[in-house]
Amino acid sequence: MRKIETIYHHLLNSAYADNRFQHTQQELSQKFSFSLSTVNHALVVPQQLGAVRKESKYFVLADFKKLIYYWASIRNLGKDIVYTTHIDMPVLDIEASIPPESIFAGYSAGRLILKEPPADYDKVYFYTDIALDLLKQRFPPQPKNTAANVLVLKLALPMRLYGPRTTLPQTFVDIWNLNDWYAREFTQELEGKFHGLLS
Repeated sequence: MRKIETIYHHLLNSAYADNRFQHTQQELSQKFSFSLSTVNHALVVPQQLGAVRKESKYFVLADFKKLIYYWASIRNLGKDIVYTTHIDMPVLDIEASIPPESIFAGYSAGRLILKEPPADYDKVYFYTDIALDLLKQRFPPQPKNTAANVLVLKLALPMRLYGPRTTLPQTFVDIWNLNDWYAREFTQELEGKFHGLLS
């Protein structure tokens, strides 16, 4: 996940989880050890869209909906995939096999957030920084013509601040970028969890 996406994620999750919309560039720079120029660059387009409003000493997330859909539109989930394979096991058994230090993502995170998945799913996504050779021991490679159902994503260190599964905003954005037939059902249900933030 790119640095600007880390910033968008934090702004959206702060609004959703903590009802916090006001921030300073200095605060974000220090929190993530990003340069002030990186933070400023991340805010340029959201400000042009009206998603962010800059004041003299701080800035405000003014339109949650615009920012989350802008992030969804620029997210390239495929670039974060570091390993795929096929495991002939039920989805819940695959999820139970994921290394405990990993972060559930995609449909698995959606199921955890929603308590009940809106549709059956057959792919398991998770973020991790475990060495590739260790992953292959747990989830052995399969022939290339086998449809992948285990997809491993590169973990960005700031994600560890948010717990063992991706947050609601990130889960929404990640699934928005998937083309499975059931992705739409997940995004619709997750969107409903945003309550009045999308109005």
